Amino acid sequence: MMHAPIQLKNVSFSFPHKICFEEVNLTINFGDKIAIIGRNGSGKSTLLKMLQGMIIPTNGKIQVPEAVVFGYVPQVIEEFDQLSGGQRLNKAVTQALTMDPNVLLLDEPTNHLDLSNRKSLMRMLRGYQGTLVVVSHDVELLKNCIDILWHIDNGKITVFSGAYDDYLKKRKHAIEDRLDTVKQLKKEQAKLHDAFQEEKQRQSKSKKSGQKENDKTLKGKMKETGSQTAGKNKGKLGVLSQEIAQELSGLFIPEEIVPKFSLTAADFQGRVLVTVSDGSVGYSNHDPLLKNIFLSVGSQDRIALLGDNGSGKTTLIKAFLGDSQLITSGNWQIIKKEDIGYLDQHYGTLSLESSVFETIQNLFAVGTSHQEIRRHLNDFLFRKNEEVNALVKNLSGGEKARLSLACIGAKTPKMLILDEVTNNLDLETRNHVIEVLREYPGALVVISHDTDFLKEIDVTDHYCISDGTLKRC
Repeated sequence: MMHAPIQLKNVSFSFPHKICFEEVNLTINFGDKIAIIGRNGSGKSTLLKMLQGMIIPTNGKIQVPEAVVFGYVPQVIEEFDQLSGGQRLNKAVTQALTMDPNVLLLDEPTNHLDLSNRKSLMRMLRGYQGTLVVVSHDVELLKNCIDILWHIDNGKITVFSGAYDDYLKKRKHAIEDRLDTVKQLKKEQAKLHDAFQEEKQRQSKSKKSGQKENDKTLKGKMKETGSQTAGKNKGKLGVLSQEIAQELSGLFIPEEIVPKFSLTAADFQGRVLVTVSDGSVGYSNHDPLLKNIFLSVGSQDRIALLGDNGSGKTTLIKAFLGDSQLITSGNWQIIKKEDIGYLDQHYGTLSLESSVFETIQNLFAVGTSHQEIRRHLNDFLFRKNEEVNALVKNLSGGEKARLSLACIGAKTPKMLILDEVTNNLDLETRNHVIEVLREYPGALVVISHDTDFLKEIDVTDHYCISDGTLKRC
C-alpha cells in the first residue's frame, strides 16, 4: 500500500553534551531507498527511532501520514537470546515483514551475517517494493540497495541522490575544497597577525614620537589621532580574526592516520609463520569441528577465512592462539603466541580500566619518554590531554578501534588476526582501519563477510570452510 510523503520540518535533536543535527527539512516519498550514514555518535540510530516515533525531536516535528505502516528492526536485537546474531536478525526481519509494512526501518542489518544470509538480505532489500530507510556502513549494501544518502556531518544532514561511488567522488572533492579553504583562511590569519604586529609597532613609535615633542598642543593632537587610528585598526583586525576562526571551526576535515610500525617488511621476509598438515580441531567429548586441515601462512600472506556462521572460522583462529579448551591433532607448527596480534569487533584485548596512555606505555620499552608515547598516540589521532588520559571503558567504538591500531603500531606482531573488525564502525573509522592495514608489514588472517573491505586491504588468498573442511576458494 502506497503512502503520502513523510515530512521532517525544522527537526532538531540534541543531547545535554552535544547537538546531533539542527533545523532539518527532509521528505521521504513512497519507494525511496534511503541510507543514513555518518560518524559513530552522530545521531543516525536516533533519527531512525524518531521516524518510528520512539524518540521525540528536541525541536520541530515529523509528520507521518496515517497510511504509513512501519516495520522496524533495531541494531541490538535483545529478543531470541538463544539464537546467534545472524539468526536473531533473520527472525526480527521476518517478524517485521509479517506486519506488511510500507516503510521498512533497519539499523545496521548486515552485522553478524554470514555470506549466505547477506546475499538473502540484499536480494530481499533490492526487491522490496515499499520505502526503505536503513542505517548502514556496509559498502556493498550502500552500492546495491540504496539510491538516496542522508549524511549526518557536523550537525547538518546533506542529501545526495545517486550512486554511492558518485557520492564518494563528490565528497572527496568537497573535502579538497574545504582543505583549500582552510589553507586560504590560514594565510589570511597570518597576514592579519602580521598587520596586527605592524600596527602595534606603529602605535609604539607614535607614542615615542609624541613624547619627544615639546609642544603640548601638537603632542596631544598626535596622541589623540594615533590612538584613534590604532584603536580602529586593532578593532577591525580583531573582528576579521574572529570571523576567520569561526569559519575554520565550522570546517570538519576527516583526519588521516599515517601509521608507523615498530617493525618493517624487511623483518618478516621469507618466513613461514604457520604450517598445519593433516590437522583437526574441536572440543573435548565431541567430534572434530574441522578435519583434514592443510594450511600454510607465509610472512606477508593476506588470507581471508570465509564460511557460514558456526562453520568453525573462529575455532581455527583460537587454535592459532593456543586456546587450551581445544583438542588438536596432526602437525601444527605456529609461531609463539606473543608474536600474534588479535583484533576482534569488541576489542577484547584492551584493558577497560587502563587509560589510553597507560595502554600504549605498557607496550613500549621501559624508559621510553612521555613525549615519545604522546607522539605515537598523536599519529593515531589521540592528541588532547582528555583523550590521552581517558579510560578505555569510556571510549567509543571508533576510539577503541584507533587505540587497538595504535597498539599494533607500538609492538608490531608478526601475524595479525582480525575477526569481523568492521562491524559497527562508521565510514571514517573504517577508512582508518584500512589505512593502517594496508601499511601493516606482516601476515594477515582475516574473518570478514565484507567483500569490499577484503579488497581494500589487499587480501589475495581466500579459504572457505564448509562441512568441516577448509579449502582454497
